[in-house]
Amino acid sequence: MANKRGNNEGSIYKRSNGTWRAQISFEGKRLSFTSNSRAECHEWLRKTMILIDRGMTLQNRNASLEEFMVEWYEVKKTTIKPKTAYDYERIIFKNIVPYLGKVKLKDLTTHQITNFFAKQHEMDRGIRTIHYIHSVLRMALQHAVKTGVMDRNPCIGALLPRKEENEMRVLTENQVTQFLISAEESRYKALYHLAITTGMRYGELTGLKWTDIDWERGTIRIQRQLQYVPRKGFQFNRPKTRNSIRTIILGESTLQVLREHYQKFAHQDRTGENLIFTNGIGTLIYFKRFYKDFKRILESAKLPDIRFHDLRHTAATLMISNGIPAVIVSKILGHANPSITMNIYAHVSIEMQSEAAKLMENLVTPIPVNLDADFKGENIKSPLHPVAPDSKNSV
Repeated sequence: MANKRGNNEGSIYKRSNGTWRAQISFEGKRLSFTSNSRAECHEWLRKTMILIDRGMTLQNRNASLEEFMVEWYEVKKTTIKPKTAYDYERIIFKNIVPYLGKVKLKDLTTHQITNFFAKQHEMDRGIRTIHYIHSVLRMALQHAVKTGVMDRNPCIGALLPRKEENEMRVLTENQVTQFLISAEESRYKALYHLAITTGMRYGELTGLKWTDIDWERGTIRIQRQLQYVPRKGFQFNRPKTRNSIRTIILGESTLQVLREHYQKFAHQDRTGENLIFTNGIGTLIYFKRFYKDFKRILESAKLPDIRFHDLRHTAATLMISNGIPAVIVSKILGHANPSITMNIYAHVSIEMQSEAAKLMENLVTPIPVNLDADFKGENIKSPLHPVAPDSKNSV
């Protein structure tokens, strides 16, 4: 029989039926594990003691996924942006808790999570949404591992529906011209012009203030974004990433469009924020209403039915295809590094490779010369070493 152990100390012994049992005293109670293998008992004991050292208690060990997620979210929401917090809340209480909430953390398996994702797919949940659910659940369960509530993250290894690549639709140079002509009478003409020439995101555009423009230097500073958070209204937040805070040089035609916009609409601003772009009554722009204007212009110009975000893709594609270096395009778009830019716009780089191949072919193609002339003492005319018109006077 095994000797008595103190709190948090474990023992392993062989039972009369030939199986092995591991035990550990914890918070005045005894936790047990039985196996046909002594090695498995030893591994269970090792993992359990690690969890105890990390902070596991009997209460959180027996907690349901719902109980844990609620507690985790209350802390997590204080570390992220309000819009992101709202998205997490919706994912947790609409998509995760109704299906897995009653399962105890200690009983949650990779197989269960895989079935959960498959069920979501059968319910016609969008692939992108399912991957977002996975991201939030994996993050929460990883915290459970770090704090000793679980010994491993069952989200790791779970199978997900294949993520389909979004088809990127961009306008050609001629289509951009058509679009801007059709937008000539729109209140948002300057917003569209900036979107196409700079590739700014919608929230960055609507968050711009007149003080962000340096008229003398011809630059505009992106340092905030305007977001609508359900139940809280509009909020100014920092841009998406650190690299999204940037200064962009504007062309003269873009500056002129902004000057005209200032003369027409600056005096109508009723927000008190000195915003460049407001709606028809001088208040903050609701995306759904703005989107109607965008779609109307596309239809009027007989252009493809693209998303507004595709104007950002259009800007990047036109810059890259016209020879602007990826490092510059990356800075303008606010990407962390050029590799991100080129990964997104790989289709453009492939097209440019064709042009590069033609260029290199022209550079290295041999120029035929008459070698017999050299043996006769005649000068060979070469594009690299041209012969002077009068060889007698040359030195």
